Amino acid sequence: MTGLHAAWSRRRFFVCVAALAAALPALLATGNPALAGDDPPLKVCLVSGSLEYKSNETLAAFQKYIESHYNVRCSRAFIEGEDEEHLPGLENLDDCDVMLLFTRRLKLTGDQLDRIRDYCLAGKPIVGVRTASHAIQTWLELDKLVLGGNYRGHHSNDLATEVTLVEDEQDHPILAGVEPFRTPGSLYKNKGLAEDCCVLMEGTSPEATEPVTWTRTFKGGRVFYTSLGHPQDFEEQSFRRLLVNALFWAAGRDVEPASQAE
Repeated sequence: MTGLHAAWSRRRFFVCVAALAAALPALLATGNPALAGDDPPLKVCLVSGSLEYKSNETLAAFQKYIESHYNVRCSRAFIEGEDEEHLPGLENLDDCDVMLLFTRRLKLTGDQLDRIRDYCLAGKPIVGVRTASHAIQTWLELDKLVLGGNYRGHHSNDLATEVTLVEDEQDHPILAGVEPFRTPGSLYKNKGLAEDCCVLMEGTSPEATEPVTWTRTFKGGRVFYTSLGHPQDFEEQSFRRLLVNALFWAAGRDVEPASQAE
């Protein structure tokens, strides 16, 4: 090898090393090599205000989980303390791909109520959890109008519920990687859903069987709701997977396969 050729080879080697070093921080920032693809992160706005179910805690933990395992970036609109009349952070709805709603009977008014109502009525993607059926005390129409639900209270608190997949819907992308499980949460009464609802999962307690997970389309936007969401449900792998799948599905994105993310 001539001296000129050797010098050129060394120069090319150092250029490649420099390029790799420049790209490495961006690859590491994802926390998972599988997330370094071409798709932009799914932007999720977590809207939390269900004191009874400690939604601030469960959604904060869920945020850490999905951001470390999936190509997702979250923003927050969390209530502060026990103030159920204000919900700071709702401006994040302006720039999200999908809203995850987990509040309970918040007494919102004015601009804050308008922000949530305008988002929903615009036909944007929604994932509703547990008390989202009665998320806003000052806008209870949300349940039937948007979610397609028919919340009428719940069955006994001291009875566990067996959650199963509807046989004809087991190939739905939202159910990919989801297995039947048991929840300690009370079973919500929700029979009499809107006709266009597609029930994906049912819950059975000693008292009754009820729909617990369904989808529908509202004003062109995809809507998902589950009456599950007890704090212990968030420790269940199938429940976390269900929510992840629902977020991607509602936003019109391909659901990430479980084998690549977990």
